[in-house]
Amino acid sequence: MAGNGVWEHADMVNQLRHLGVVPGSTLVVHCSFRAVRPVQKGPLGLIEALLAAVGSTGTLVMPSLTDWDDDQVFNAHITPCRGMGVVADTFWRMPGVHRSDSPHSFAAYGPHADKITQPHPPDIPHGPDSPIGRVYDLNGSVLILGVDHGVNTTIHLAEYLAGVPYRMPKYCTVMHKGIPTRVNYGEIDHCCRGFNLVDQWLEQRGLQRKGRIGNAAAILARSRDIVETVVAELTNDRCRFLCRRYTGCDQCDTAWASMNNR
Repeated sequence: MAGNGVWEHADMVNQLRHLGVVPGSTLVVHCSFRAVRPVQKGPLGLIEALLAAVGSTGTLVMPSLTDWDDDQVFNAHITPCRGMGVVADTFWRMPGVHRSDSPHSFAAYGPHADKITQPHPPDIPHGPDSPIGRVYDLNGSVLILGVDHGVNTTIHLAEYLAGVPYRMPKYCTVMHKGIPTRVNYGEIDHCCRGFNLVDQWLEQRGLQRKGRIGNAAAILARSRDIVETVVAELTNDRCRFLCRRYTGCDQCDTAWASMNNR
């Protein structure tokens, strides 16, 4: 750390190494820059540290989901993802970064970037045939930085594989044969507060590492460990992540209601 209290490149790379990020790894990052800062060169400086930590043989991946109007067609070249944070919205704009052409987009840089960002179906946003599913296939890892497991999209993959019965009614607009076309689908979603149970599940099994990157708390875990742990925990109660019915959580009440309509 510099004398002015700003985190420098080498310090953050050392922190990432100490946490367990190794060269050649495929790494999904969910990040709040506000928690990490101040960083030399700002969000770009953090991205450069992450790229250095995975090295030239590694692949860096970030969510690039649209915060655009669902009635508008997603455009991978111009549609922002400001809702994912300034680091994610900076990352997809960088030279050489691939971005999947989907309202549920992810961006990636490195040897596996093209594979990870290949087309994926809009109606199963985080299933096996999605960027998150492909990171799982590649035995990648997930870095939770300045946030918590509530934003960990890999848990949605686990819900899908566990066969959870709830779906939130959603729609998006995609180009089909040159015509903007509305796609209605049921997304595995809810308020996601229950995802923080995953922290204790992984801790009990010794399957995550904790530390600090910059000024932020950080968690690192293998994608497969997250998925296998969640699938096991949902075996006896597939609705374990939902808030109890009629307790004021509109999202989870909608998820509960969806099971009556299937």
